[in-house]
Amino acid sequence: MTNDSYDARGNKDASLGKDPGRPVGTGVGQVSAHEKTRGAPGEPFLIGETMSGGYGKGPDILHDCTIAVNEGEIAVIVGPNGAGKSTAMKAVFGMLDVRQGAVRLGGEDITALTPQARVAKGMAFVPQTSNIFTSMTVEENLEMGAFLRHDDISRTMEQVYELFPILREKRLQAAGELSGGQRQQVAVGRALMTQPKVLMLDEPTAGVSPIVMDELFDRIIEVARTGISILMVEQNARQALEIADKGYVLVQGRNRFTDTGKALLADPEVRKSFLGG
Repeated sequence: MTNDSYDARGNKDASLGKDPGRPVGTGVGQVSAHEKTRGAPGEPFLIGETMSGGYGKGPDILHDCTIAVNEGEIAVIVGPNGAGKSTAMKAVFGMLDVRQGAVRLGGEDITALTPQARVAKGMAFVPQTSNIFTSMTVEENLEMGAFLRHDDISRTMEQVYELFPILREKRLQAAGELSGGQRQQVAVGRALMTQPKVLMLDEPTAGVSPIVMDELFDRIIEVARTGISILMVEQNARQALEIADKGYVLVQGRNRFTDTGKALLADPEVRKSFLGG
């Protein structure tokens, strides 16, 4: 989608997002003034800029890779298997060493912060697997998502139930007894309980039916309408790009194509090489 098509989504309601006037967390990950650097005026709200890095002491998987998303927009990372898609997202979230480049949130350099500290800054990450507490009820899972909060969480939980009505129905059921699509809703709902500014999703529709995939994408659009930025890795590239404001095609840890989702869908080379024609 272009910015114009985003405007057509309607008015934003930031109620699911973090209240900018409310203190966040318990001071985890505070950095000194000299460590805080600001990005250029007008840069995206979240950006992992020219990132190179890998896991531990291993070789670099990312090579000068740049991923970014604006406030209230959806950015999608696609590409072939082994392209470094999930690695790029994990780098932005602080789960691997960025040896070159930087990650900035709202203009602030957060490259050195731990994932826990980034949660306190307003980032939420939903991994592809092992993303719920199976022995806990749906409601207990949602409550766990609010572990950094010290205010009344009932309003946010009600908003999650409005977004995913089936979770209200099954709120007292063990999350491990749910279907795959319902588990994904629990995982996304728990992330939303942190009142994030950025929601990061790693393969949210993996293993679900086409009907469930369409429903999840509809809910993701609704979340973006509230002003939350969405950064998503997705194997269903064509469908993901249809809802994306910005798309990134990675190959071997490098940016191969970057454009609006609509433009990438219309690009003959992208269609032939990555979308099955």
